[in-house]
Amino acid sequence: MTEELRPNSTDSDDKVIDRFRRWFWRPPRRHGEVLEDRTVTFLELFYDLVYVVVIAQAAHHLAEHVSLQGAVEFVIIFGLVWIAWLNGSLYHELHGQRDGRTRSFVFVQMAILALLAIFTADAAGETGMEFALVYAAFLLVMAALWYGVQRIDEARYRRVTGFYLTMMAITTSAMVVSAFLPDDLRTLVWACVVGLWVLWMLALSTLSKLSENWEAGVTATDSMVERFGLFTIIVLGEVVVGVVEGTAEAGHEVGHDLISYATGLLALTIGFGLWWLYFDLVGRRLPRDHGPSLGRWFLAHALIGLSIAAAGASLVGLIVQAHDGATSPGTAWLLTGSVAVCLGAIALAITTLALLEELADVYRPTVAALLLGALATLGVGWLQPAPWLLALTLSLIMMAIWLFAINRWLASGRALRGEMPS
Repeated sequence: MTEELRPNSTDSDDKVIDRFRRWFWRPPRRHGEVLEDRTVTFLELFYDLVYVVVIAQAAHHLAEHVSLQGAVEFVIIFGLVWIAWLNGSLYHELHGQRDGRTRSFVFVQMAILALLAIFTADAAGETGMEFALVYAAFLLVMAALWYGVQRIDEARYRRVTGFYLTMMAITTSAMVVSAFLPDDLRTLVWACVVGLWVLWMLALSTLSKLSENWEAGVTATDSMVERFGLFTIIVLGEVVVGVVEGTAEAGHEVGHDLISYATGLLALTIGFGLWWLYFDLVGRRLPRDHGPSLGRWFLAHALIGLSIAAAGASLVGLIVQAHDGATSPGTAWLLTGSVAVCLGAIALAITTLALLEELADVYRPTVAALLLGALATLGVGWLQPAPWLLALTLSLIMMAIWLFAINRWLASGRALRGEMPS
């Protein structure tokens, strides 16, 4: 073979390197570049696992500090964690690519979140400074990613991304400043940060409906709905953790016996009931894209996650008290209040669904049943029965709501066409 006909290995290597560079560092997807057939990736599942640890740390602290102050601190810290998850998840949903750049930044976020988990358990106290500074570092990474999107976005989306980056700057600055404040003031600043993001969620979709100059750039997709459902699975795992920790702690204090085991199993059915209600009524169903519906759908899922995680924390004390004739007020109100909020949040989520009007004869009575169930749950908390009876009663309330909802499905005749809840 002559020298001219031999393949040029240098040219071939250059092409491989060039292809690798293009794969590793592709720009993010712009707003509006929606992948309709996108599915949740293994990378996203891996990412969510870090939040399992962070939320577990916050829930563990609540389980050991069952009080009004402990509950308020948990709400604020969970709110910050959920905001971090929302930012990371929506960025991947709207702008992520299947390339090395996306993977690398996801792993950077995971590393920061793993560090955040170390300081989460006592974030309202001794490790508040460290939590605030690490959280600010996470926000800086997210701000850099969203700035990269704004640079390549169409003009109609730049106004909303600019406002978003302003929000990120305000939030990051607030977290840095809070690191050097006394504990009470620091927690107050964090509460303001959470409130600001709640207002942002509710206002964004409303502004995009009222003004032609606002483009939210967020479209509800099947993969987004699946991602929020997976987060609900994460917090449901806290119910299982609470049951296991409570049963183990009861074994150390009074020994393993039938009453503790029975109370633990009854407590576990609370998690089963919440799973049935959420996934049969809300899971895998798209919210409406117009008006404030999407913002309310986000808020409803934040409340669902918050309340389930808090319920899981309350189960530790419930099982430890298995031999008592009445549940302590703190544990009773934490558990029943959490379940009541979850039922109300599921009702709120239903009002945002795209199928609401089409299935009004099913969904509207079910919303009423959920709200009545929430009131009944609070009534049980006021009575403060024995732990096993409290868990049993809450499970029966949720079973009654589910049976009512399924009866409405059957009465509508849609079940015959395969439209039963998934």
